[in-house]
Amino acid sequence: MTTQVQPPVAVTPPLPTRRNAELLLLCFAALITVAALLIVEANQERDLRWNLPSYGLLFLAAFAGAHLVIRRFAPYTDPLLLPIVALLNGLGLVMIHRLDLVTNRLSGHHHPSATQQMLWTLVGVAAFALVVTLLKDHRQLARYGYICGVTGLVLLAIPALLPASISEQNGAKIWIRLPGFSIQPAEFSKILLLIFFSAVLIAKRRLFTSAGKHVMGMTLPRPRDLAPLLAAWAISVGVMAFEKDLGTSLLLYASFLVVVYLATQRFSWVVLGLVLFAAGSVVAYFIFEHVRIRVQTWWDPFADPDGTGYQMVQSLFSFATGGIFGTGLGNGQPDTVPAASTDFIIAAFGEELGLVGLASILMLYTIVIVRGMRTAIATRDSFGKLLAAGLASTLAIQLFIVVGGVTQLIPLTGLTTPWMSYGGSSLLANYVLLAILVRISHSARRPLRTRARETSPIAAAKTEVIERV
Repeated sequence: MTTQVQPPVAVTPPLPTRRNAELLLLCFAALITVAALLIVEANQERDLRWNLPSYGLLFLAAFAGAHLVIRRFAPYTDPLLLPIVALLNGLGLVMIHRLDLVTNRLSGHHHPSATQQMLWTLVGVAAFALVVTLLKDHRQLARYGYICGVTGLVLLAIPALLPASISEQNGAKIWIRLPGFSIQPAEFSKILLLIFFSAVLIAKRRLFTSAGKHVMGMTLPRPRDLAPLLAAWAISVGVMAFEKDLGTSLLLYASFLVVVYLATQRFSWVVLGLVLFAAGSVVAYFIFEHVRIRVQTWWDPFADPDGTGYQMVQSLFSFATGGIFGTGLGNGQPDTVPAASTDFIIAAFGEELGLVGLASILMLYTIVIVRGMRTAIATRDSFGKLLAAGLASTLAIQLFIVVGGVTQLIPLTGLTTPWMSYGGSSLLANYVLLAILVRISHSARRPLRTRARETSPIAAAKTEVIERV
């Protein structure tokens, strides 16, 4: 009797999807958010209403929907990403609500900032679910690298071309303001330009790794290969000059240098890029007044404590008042810091949660960044590696710029804290960023199914003879 030999199928042992752990962590995030809300209401001497838990249920329902989308379309996603972002978002909502209470009491008018932020949260979660559902494979983004680059540059340039009446706020021309609607296009530009950088660096890797002159132990690139670096430098300096936005300029340029280094493994590109940026910053300091004011305020905010240095001085007082353990949610005076719900929400948390609470928040961000880097390491394709590392690095750079600004480590830039600060553009863009990272994470953790090498005709004949005997 002849037995036909079938090529064996090798199946990698499946990893647990850990979706139940993700759901449990989401419930825990909702519980912490509701508890923080109750503490704020109690310390503000407000009646504890029975409808307060309903906010927690709405919050949990929104993220439970995102969880179901992940369970259906990206089941092997890292289970820590969504719950940690949900907790950061929830704590931001609580602090914005806490600031609304003070504003309402002082002005006598109702300020629905927390309600608007909750609506933007729902929109952001919906956008997250939409991207996870429609983006079947993150490698599809590489096909549209140049389109993403052009679109990102257009979005970045639009505010500079518009009249100041509809594009400028607090000295920075970064907005598009329409009746009943406003958007900050630079928040979306950072994602589009990262996709463009990753796609180009993978396609043109030889250009960036070509040998050049050896100077002081470093291999510098050839002059004709410097065009991409000079273009990124010109864009960042242009944003600094025409839009008066130091934060976006630093964020885009630093993100570009990170992905260049990750793609080439050559530190000379980073050194050359930093030298160019330093030279551009020095020139901008002497030419543009807004850059000079930012640097002088950073250098000595107490020189004009009631004028240009007022924000920084109040921020430092907030950290000093908070101390180690903070004044408690609802017991501080974070409203004394201008723009406490946007640029300075870290200072508000530093006052009411203290060093311990603020360190815990920074640790949550660190976990997201580290898991993003881990995703980049585990991803099998070069584009995914570079894009995941770029997205995680962008979060790290933005967090450094924000925290460094409010603690006087670097000049103030006006960037918002991801997922916590008030602002629809920032929230929506960062949820899209998270969705792309989730897609890459699913691809990295998904088990492989491979078929063994086909048996040769001679080996198959030998096997058949042996079986007959």
